[in-house]
Amino acid sequence: MRVRRCGVLMLEPGERIEFDLLDFTTGGSGLRSTTEWIAFAPHLAGAIAVSAAEAAALGALSATVWTDDSTFVKTHGEDVAAGLLDKSLVVKEGSAADARDRKLRDTDWRAAAAVMHFASRWRGVDTEAIQQRFVEELEGDLLDRLGPAPPPVRERVPANARVPLAKPASSPLDRLLDGRVTCRNFAAERALPEAEFAAVLYRAYGARIVDDYAPGVQILKKGVPSAGGLHPTEAYLLVRHVEGIAPGLYHYHPVDHALEPIRTLAPDEASALARRFVGAQAYLVGAHAFVIPVSRFRRNFWKYRNHAKAYRALILDIGHLSQTMYLAATELGLAAFITAAVNEVDIEEAFGLDPLEEGPLAVTGFGIRAAERSEVEFDPLHAVWKDG
Repeated sequence: MRVRRCGVLMLEPGERIEFDLLDFTTGGSGLRSTTEWIAFAPHLAGAIAVSAAEAAALGALSATVWTDDSTFVKTHGEDVAAGLLDKSLVVKEGSAADARDRKLRDTDWRAAAAVMHFASRWRGVDTEAIQQRFVEELEGDLLDRLGPAPPPVRERVPANARVPLAKPASSPLDRLLDGRVTCRNFAAERALPEAEFAAVLYRAYGARIVDDYAPGVQILKKGVPSAGGLHPTEAYLLVRHVEGIAPGLYHYHPVDHALEPIRTLAPDEASALARRFVGAQAYLVGAHAFVIPVSRFRRNFWKYRNHAKAYRALILDIGHLSQTMYLAATELGLAAFITAAVNEVDIEEAFGLDPLEEGPLAVTGFGIRAAERSEVEFDPLHAVWKDG
């Protein structure tokens, strides 16, 4: 049997501070510092603590050349070898861990991007509870605890040295941009008309044309830009309250402009799942349709293999798509939101996504804004809430 180190791995040296009563009573500070190593490997579910001996063995073992397992044991000892195999940081050829590791390798992730992406995914996080603890810890003393906030603008020259620019005359686009306000107050009990639902989805995610760029290579023309015209980010939906469409989980086909049903949900199930997706941000749960931009990593990395900018291009996609969705919704008198405080793992499991191949980077949504405001919305232009 042969073994090798997993393909993508980052080791972070950490420090654990503990109180040592003996040290304190004998004249010391009473604080004992212990160094520990944390391993981040994207093919695994989370970070794993490793010993100094295990960290040294990982640094010595090749990630590309297979080594006979008996040689590995002889070199690093049975305990270290068994520990690393059990943690799947070292994989046996042909094992389940090897299959997951190969899938990550075959997707052509940039190692640093893969570690960052997988280390930042959430499961079951309740952001409202976190916010409450934050408020309690600060006890209303935000500036005293955090210090002064950086200024809103970095000014490079004095005011009299700036070159003034003429402001354009107001246009329909300006009015649309002024009215783009993130919604926290949805009319959850009203049904969103199907035609408006379809229009917003098409304008943000729909393909205007499929172009045969080269033999075997098709790229899409959409209303938003995307690196190489690949458009690797697609829409998965949780429909909560849309006319003519059953509550449930769907995938949007951008070329056919059609929904692909994945699972039907009861209305209360849809709301509960929405709450889990957005990390328990209760003011978003009333949205009529949740649109989850899911990046197909292999679609992008197929061209931009192990590329330093490939993951950044995926993040840019989310920004383009969300702003276009905002504007499409605003034009129809609807409201929209985007949040990055999401439980990615819960979303992946609900839609049956393999995170090594595709995954969500945010959650967006839209629907009908409520007639009355119960949650604060940032609307300094009073474009939506005229009473301020």
